[in-house]
Amino acid sequence: MILHIDMDAFYASIEERDRPGLRGKPMVVGGNPHNRGVVAAANYAARYFGVHSAMPTAQAKRLCPKLIVVPPRHGYYAQIAQLIRDVFHRYTPLVEPLSLDEAFLDVLHSHRLFGDAVEIGRRIKSDIREELKLTASVGAAPNKFLAKVASDVGKPDGFLVVNAASAQSFLDPLPVSKLWGVGKVGNRQLEKLGIRTIGELRAHPRAVLDEVFGGWGKQLWELAHGIDDRAVVPDHKAKSVSHETTFAEDITDVEALRGWLLDLTRQVAARLRCNQLRGRTVHVKIRFSNFRTITRSHTLPQSTDITQELWNTGLPLLLKNLPQRHGGVRLLGFSVSGFDAADSHQADLFSEPAMVKQAQLDTVSDWIHARFGSAAIARAAELVHATD
Repeated sequence: MILHIDMDAFYASIEERDRPGLRGKPMVVGGNPHNRGVVAAANYAARYFGVHSAMPTAQAKRLCPKLIVVPPRHGYYAQIAQLIRDVFHRYTPLVEPLSLDEAFLDVLHSHRLFGDAVEIGRRIKSDIREELKLTASVGAAPNKFLAKVASDVGKPDGFLVVNAASAQSFLDPLPVSKLWGVGKVGNRQLEKLGIRTIGELRAHPRAVLDEVFGGWGKQLWELAHGIDDRAVVPDHKAKSVSHETTFAEDITDVEALRGWLLDLTRQVAARLRCNQLRGRTVHVKIRFSNFRTITRSHTLPQSTDITQELWNTGLPLLLKNLPQRHGGVRLLGFSVSGFDAADSHQADLFSEPAMVKQAQLDTVSDWIHARFGSAAIARAAELVHATD
């Protein structure tokens, strides 16, 4: 079985842990509501009022006037995420991070040492709670898709096991929104076909789905049948390191998209450095509200793991490919590929003074957050357009 482990309200939970006075109060981690800020994470008290991630902070304040807005500490969150990954690696080397706060684990070859997948999942959940004072939700299932859905259905602080025999009965009653890539627009299109649950989708011929959704129809059909044959691939063995997010509501605001791309860039850069990887090619993936998906890339003259370089490369790929008028963006992704060995890059890196400064900035920022935790550090460049 494969485990999917997802931290509960990760950024917000860290802030509640470090500042107990926030517990039980509606709170978000996000940007300034007076400066077009965006919610990066909402605790469960805030979610009660309809507040969710990717929502403009100003809108969140309107929904919940007593909402507490805490500035993000991305470097600190990355350090906590590394401690969580250290827990994972006690039990298996096959860990595939999806972001700072979630990962797939293949524990097949760990059974003799630690017990079966269910036992390993419970031990990991307990270790995280005892050592880091945070809660994780765990899904255990025969494949990645089922494991991810199981962890999501069990939230918060959940542990849900789905075996092969129960997979279809588990999926059938769930709304189609649980399928990867199905948002509000997809829901509306499926509702036109009389499809509201995964079971109803499974009953439809694949040809109908292909006609309505094109190539995406095949993926819908397979997921509805619980089919997912992807292996767990650790970062250091992957051909690329990526992170993407599907928004609860389509985003039209360019500043909001810019903020989300910055967050994705920082997460990918942190994972590169964690795995001692440097890449040459930056990719930005954009899926619009009509399901049209584009991926644009740019190859750098030399490989890098420097946050600022990756950001300066990715931002133009986003801005140049957003039509002046579009129905909104429902998914945004950022990835880096074309890895070089770390040793082969050292000479090039230290021949460029500007790159040395940026590398030192990343190193010092990582060290300060690891050493002092609550210290908040932000680059001035992150407060303005990289193209200004």
